[in-house]
Amino acid sequence: MQSQKWSEMYLFYCPDIEKQQTLSEEESGHCVRVLRYTTGDEILITDGKGTTYTARITNPHPKHCDFEIVSCEKQERHHHFHLHIAIAPTKNIERMEWAIEKCVEIGVDEITPLLCRFSERKQLRTDRLEKIILSAAKQSLTPYLPVLHELTPCDAFIEAQREKVQRTQGQNFIAHCYKDEKRYLKDVIERGRDALVLIGPEGDFSEQEVAEALAAGFIPVSLGDSRLRTETAAVVACHTAILMNS
Repeated sequence: MQSQKWSEMYLFYCPDIEKQQTLSEEESGHCVRVLRYTTGDEILITDGKGTTYTARITNPHPKHCDFEIVSCEKQERHHHFHLHIAIAPTKNIERMEWAIEKCVEIGVDEITPLLCRFSERKQLRTDRLEKIILSAAKQSLTPYLPVLHELTPCDAFIEAQREKVQRTQGQNFIAHCYKDEKRYLKDVIERGRDALVLIGPEGDFSEQEVAEALAAGFIPVSLGDSRLRTETAAVVACHTAILMNS
């Protein structure tokens, strides 16, 4: 098979590619059984850390597909800032999964699920979300795999960010629905600075959580004139941040 352009190739994931040139069982099955790649075919692989590899299949086994590296290239990020979305999981987990998928496609770098006072979902399978993140990254040909954290209590997360923002010189935002003085995210986010946006649960953040965030230096923002669902707010925040840094 002749080399193809990125847009015409499927992106495979192999985090330990420098140590072992073998696709995982899941990736091998997709490569050999589904896509019908065989010996001598070239495939595109990423380590999830920004490097892409052109590789040639040497053993098209459906459970452990072996390959040899032909070339590699370090890819620059599409945006030159770090975007972190912290979101309270929705009661309907499918909506949360949809939000995560779309944020990855848009370009989020880090995701933290938040356990808030009014959260209706208090448990989360991060292994399921990691699979969705990987699938979305591969679909959008993103060589950088976003970091997913475990479900974290909102107050502990806010406190942890208090000193971090001083070290990184980033911007922290909290999007809430209370009728306080707020500006649109698009008007206050600064180009090139790392950004963290907090998105609350269906019942919004509690007044105490908002107060704690403001005391920790978070900037209150609005994502528009309409009241948005949690999953919609996450996607809008992600898109706004990326767009304003394009």
